[in-house]
Amino acid sequence: MEIEKPQAPQGGDGCLAGVVRVPVKVVAVLVVLPVRVVWDLVAACARGLGRHVLAPLGNGLGWLSVRLWRYALRPLGAAVFYWPWVGLWRYAVAPAGGALYRYVLRPLGLGAAWVVLGFGRYVLAPVGTGLGWVLRDLVAPPLAWTYRRVLTPLGHGARWLVRGVCLLLFVWPWVGLWRYGALPLGRGTGWVLVHVVVPPAVFLGRHVLVPAWHLAGRITAALGRGLRWLWRGCVARPAAWVHRQVATPVGHALRQVWRTSRAAVREARAEVRRALFGGPAREPARSRARTLGSTTAADAAPAAEISLPHRQG
Repeated sequence: MEIEKPQAPQGGDGCLAGVVRVPVKVVAVLVVLPVRVVWDLVAACARGLGRHVLAPLGNGLGWLSVRLWRYALRPLGAAVFYWPWVGLWRYAVAPAGGALYRYVLRPLGLGAAWVVLGFGRYVLAPVGTGLGWVLRDLVAPPLAWTYRRVLTPLGHGARWLVRGVCLLLFVWPWVGLWRYGALPLGRGTGWVLVHVVVPPAVFLGRHVLVPAWHLAGRITAALGRGLRWLWRGCVARPAAWVHRQVATPVGHALRQVWRTSRAAVREARAEVRRALFGGPAREPARSRARTLGSTTAADAAPAAEISLPHRQG
């Protein structure tokens, strides 16, 4: 079985393609081919493991978990954590709480509400009115003048001062660093990557790695076909021939020998029993032995009877 050779690129590629082609083949055979073979083996093992081990195991665990939750954990949780508290609330706490609320908490609450309303109406309301008059007429005007004439100018000055300090310390240095340092450096780095690093990398991947990978895949496929051919030619077909030409005839012969031996033993046992215990005489049974190459008994049909003609008197 010959390995398919990659087609030569159409058109003249120059000396560079001819120089690169030989290292590509060397890399494909020595480096990429073992990696591709190992990758194909791992992928096949992973697919078989997932299909025949993990999937049935996951299905079994899921089924077991559902049945365990449905018929064991959920009834046990309801019996331990739900129904006892429901019964305690329904038959103990709710009746006791209703009586406690009706005869103790509700009267206490109504009394406390009347006390709070009376205290607010006759004590807090006059005190609040007096405090409001004091704050409105004595405290509020000096505070308003102080806020308008003193605190507001101080706040504006502090805001401008903090803004200038922040711009001087935290904004302008970083703006200058970005504008005159990071931005030109990034542009230079981008130019180097685009014009110096990327073209060789693209050329290497396009003309070395991709052809090497495809060549390794073809070699792996050829190896697989060869191994399959060897398996069929050296193991499967000889085994089928041995089974068909040797094992099957031997099995048929052994079966015929077993049947003949069993019939002979049965007849000998019947003769011994008749000789020891007696019995009506009977014609001996014909042998049922069969030849190995025939399906009929040795003496399957009896001889035809010949009757003598009666004498005429």
